[in-house]
Amino acid sequence: MKTLALVTTFMLCQCVGAVAQQQQQPGSMYQGQMDRLDTNTTKTVDRSEYETFMGTAFGNLDKNKDGSLQSEETVQILTVEQFTLTDANHNSRISRSEFMQRVMADFATADHDRDGNLQ
Repeated sequence: MKTLALVTTFMLCQCVGAVAQQQQQPGSMYQGQMDRLDTNTTKTVDRSEYETFMGTAFGNLDKNKDGSLQSEETVQILTVEQFTLTDANHNSRISRSEFMQRVMADFATADHDRDGNLQ
C-alpha cells in the first residue's frame, strides 16, 4: 500500500504539477490527489481512472522509452525493496505488466469496502 501512495504522489508531481506536501497515512490520498485522478468528477477514484493514470505514469517514468523501468528511473519513488518486490521475474527491470500488477494490487488493498472506488 505504501507503493500506491508513493507512486501516486510522485506521479502527480511529475504529470500534473507540484502537489502540496502533507502528512498522510500510507496508502491514503489527500483531496488534491483525488481531484486530479477523479476525471469523471464522482468524488471517488474508480479502478479504470486509476489504471489509466498509472499507465500514463509508467510512460512518464520510462525516461529511455524502452518499455521497462530500471532502478535509476524509479529511485525517487521506490525503495530497493519495493523495486525488488515489483520486479516479479527478477530481471532487474520492471515491465509495464509488472508495474500495473503491483499498482493495481495496491489499489485493491486500498479499496477497503471492495466497491472498486477509492474515497
